[in-house]
Amino acid sequence: MKDEQQAAHVMIEIMLPNGGTFGPQELALLDAIRSRRSIVGASRALGLSYRKCWLVVDALNRAFESPVVATFPGRRGGGAEITPFGERLVALYRSIERHAGNASKKSLEELTASLDWSFDPKAKAAGAARDLG
Repeated sequence: MKDEQQAAHVMIEIMLPNGGTFGPQELALLDAIRSRRSIVGASRALGLSYRKCWLVVDALNRAFESPVVATFPGRRGGGAEITPFGERLVALYRSIERHAGNASKKSLEELTASLDWSFDPKAKAAGAARDLG
């Protein structure tokens, strides 16, 4: 059965020349930090460990000359916030994502028209595991 609500889309993972990365997971973390104003709150909202979230924030802050997230440990209320540079990074990523989506629209429509809507991704994963074993 064709699901008209779900369209094929492009997901962007930016591989930076200095070894850093920025993609959907980092974007989700920044969005969660923005709304919760804390790394702990973001980790809970995303169902990730605090350590994982902290390591991602640390990697982002080290990948760029300007910090992406500012933290306020030990201060009354503590917390974290996205810096102005972090907001610009998010805006640039969303622009790249939007341009890639627009540029690939016709190709994605052609791919979507070729889909077998009875495909079961769970069966694919089970078959792949069997083939690897």
